[in-house]
Amino acid sequence: MVPHQIAVLALDGVVGYDLGTPPQVFHAARKSDDDRFYDVRVCSAGPIHSTAGFTVIPDHGLEALEDAGTVLVPGVGTGGPVTDGTIPPEIKEALLAAAARGARIVSICTGASVLAAAGLLDGRTAATHWAWAGRISRLYPRVNWNFDVLFVDDGDILTSAGVGAGVDLCLHIVRSDHGAEAANRAARRCVVPAVREGGQAQYIERPVPASAGAGTAPTRAWALDRLAEPVSLEEMAGHARMSVRTFTRRFREETGMSPRQWLLRERVAHAQLLLESTDLGVDAVARRSGLGSATALRQHLQATIGVAPSAYRRTFRNSAFRHPVQSGS
Repeated sequence: MVPHQIAVLALDGVVGYDLGTPPQVFHAARKSDDDRFYDVRVCSAGPIHSTAGFTVIPDHGLEALEDAGTVLVPGVGTGGPVTDGTIPPEIKEALLAAAARGARIVSICTGASVLAAAGLLDGRTAATHWAWAGRISRLYPRVNWNFDVLFVDDGDILTSAGVGAGVDLCLHIVRSDHGAEAANRAARRCVVPAVREGGQAQYIERPVPASAGAGTAPTRAWALDRLAEPVSLEEMAGHARMSVRTFTRRFREETGMSPRQWLLRERVAHAQLLLESTDLGVDAVARRSGLGSATALRQHLQATIGVAPSAYRRTFRNSAFRHPVQSGS
């Protein structure tokens, strides 16, 4: 197997955390210790300074972009992309050339400003860190910015919110390329959640009332153990020993979504994993994931990722990750 080549393009003023995220996550995605899915190469136009107080001398120059299947731009904390909407001509030329030949283009945090300065985001929906919303919106008004989500997958261009959301996006790419089990294994190697709940709206600075008692995390864990069962909002609130109103408010504060939205998302995610890793029929997958029927599973999977269960299974099934299960429901 030939690893997919990823070129991480670092500019002067690069955010240190963002620069280290792609090699860490993508190198953790592998079939075995000696069989990695990705080959990650950090490149730049020369030595660069990071916002963390150290200088970076990448092993590769801009020529690394020429053969890369994915080009990823980490965040920048200083310089033209976030001050006056400009980037060096050679950077713009390299990005446009990569996009023109069909490379997947990705950014973390304010790396989206680099893509926007190159004109790659005009008319598209994109994400970046909520704290840069005012400045980024003024610099790049042709972009449909979404400052509430952790990342945006717009097909050939993917963008994420700040810092930790870069991990979410990298795992999403692994999941899209190789399935949920590969992403889960990479997440376990990195000791991070495979899927983080909610959007970045939950991290925006705002007054939050003092918490009284435990949060909703124990109830979420309780519900995850009962995905195949009909768990009601009243039962979840009762488990948390809260009124339905208080539970719903606290749940939204902690996850960025309602209990019903969260439960549906978890059931769809579990159905995806069962489709990838078991021989269960569609009806059994629907029952085990709590979606009830094959019709409901098809509807929710179509609404979530735009494909039918059979198509999803054909695309993401990987014999290396199959688990033996009983054929019953």
